[in-house]
Amino acid sequence: MALIEEYEDAIYRTAYVYVKNENDALDVAQETAARAFSRISSLKEPEYFKTWLIKITINASIDLLRSKKKIVQLQPEYHESIERQDENIPLSLTLRSLLDDLTEREKGIILLKYYHGHTFTEISTIMEMPAGSIKSVLYRALHKMRYQMKEEDIYEQ
Repeated sequence: MALIEEYEDAIYRTAYVYVKNENDALDVAQETAARAFSRISSLKEPEYFKTWLIKITINASIDLLRSKKKIVQLQPEYHESIERQDENIPLSLTLRSLLDDLTEREKGIILLKYYHGHTFTEISTIMEMPAGSIKSVLYRALHKMRYQMKEEDIYEQ
């Protein structure tokens, strides 16, 4: 499906943030493609195709984690596969560490808002939650991240 290929990078990166290793992220990407192909008739508004794919990716990632019932630490050899050449590696590792301390819901909302650039209304649709709840969860997650940064003495005001 050519449309899925267009978004494969976003699918892989989203999956990687959840599952934290290359093989599982690739499995999630493959599962996302299979689910999207089998459920394409459920897509009501084609202009939200990417949003729909990201929702499937998040759900597939969570399903994989639940099935394995494990927490995987970020391995250095996997870190290179998602880094860009010009990216600040210490900052990137710090942000990943901060994301790891969030709940799955908080992590999903942070990713949708800041990584994928969705509005609160779009996130509300994806997460099937009221927009007010999305905002509350987002601000609580940001507060957790700020607090953790202060605790680790890496937060500058």
